[in-house]
Amino acid sequence: MQPSDLKQRLYDQLALDYCCTPAEAADRKNQFHVYVPLEGRRRFEEKPVTFLKVVSFRNKLMFTGDERIVEWCRSMYENDEGSWYMEPANMRVLDRKLEEYGYCLDKIHPFFVPKDEVLESTAGNSCGTQREHDFDFRLYQGTEIEAFRGDSRFKNAYSFCETAPDIIGVAAFRGDDILGMAGASADSAMFWQIGIDVLPEARGLGIGKILVTRLRDEILKHDRVPYYGTATSHMLSQNVAIASGFRPAWAELTTRQLQD
Repeated sequence: MQPSDLKQRLYDQLALDYCCTPAEAADRKNQFHVYVPLEGRRRFEEKPVTFLKVVSFRNKLMFTGDERIVEWCRSMYENDEGSWYMEPANMRVLDRKLEEYGYCLDKIHPFFVPKDEVLESTAGNSCGTQREHDFDFRLYQGTEIEAFRGDSRFKNAYSFCETAPDIIGVAAFRGDDILGMAGASADSAMFWQIGIDVLPEARGLGIGKILVTRLRDEILKHDRVPYYGTATSHMLSQNVAIASGFRPAWAELTTRQLQD
C-alpha cells in the first residue's frame, strides 16, 4: 500500500461513515449530512441510533446524525476550524443542546494511521511464532481467538463485537507465560482497528511497540488499513502508536442517549 492509496481509502471510509461523497471528505469545506447507515461504514460498538457524531479531519469538520441537530450544528459551526473545535467551551454548548433531545456527549478519541515511510517500506516479518528480544510471538486467527472470550486481561485487544469481528491477533510470551496481546477488529471492509493489552508485570519492556508493529504489518499484508484509536488523555497509548510507526489522522466525537 502506498501513501496515495491510504489517502484515498481514508476519504472513501470517512465518506461512508459521514454520509457524504469521497470528494466532499477530501475538500476543505465543513460537511453536514443527515445520517444514513451506509454499507461499508465502520461499525465498532455501533449504537442502535446515531443521533450525532463529528470528525475533525484536515482542519475541517464533518457532522452526521439526526436532521435537527445537524442543522443546528450547521448554524453554529459552518465556518469553524476543525483543529480547535473539540475544546471544552464548544463541548459545553453542544452538550447542552444535545440534552434537549435526550442525548449527551459520549467519547472523543484520536485515531492514528501508518506513517508514509511505513507504507513505502517493505512490510516486516510475519507475525508467526518467532523470537525477538527474548520474547516468543504467536499469531492467532479466526476461531483461535475464541480462547480469549471473557478473558479480562485482553479486553482492549479483543472486543468480541458482533458488528466488528476480531480477525487476527499476536501475543508475546516468555516461556509459557503470556505477557501481552494486540488484536485487530474488522471495523469495516477497509479499516481494521488495533487494540493492545500488556500485563502489568511486563510493562516497560517495549512489548507494546513490538506487538503493535507486528500486527500493523500483518494487517498491511491483508491489504487493509491498520488504524489505532485511544483516549485523548491516554498518553502512554498514544506514545505506543507513534513508536509503532503511526501518525495522528483524525479525532472523533460520539454521542449517546442520557439513559444509557
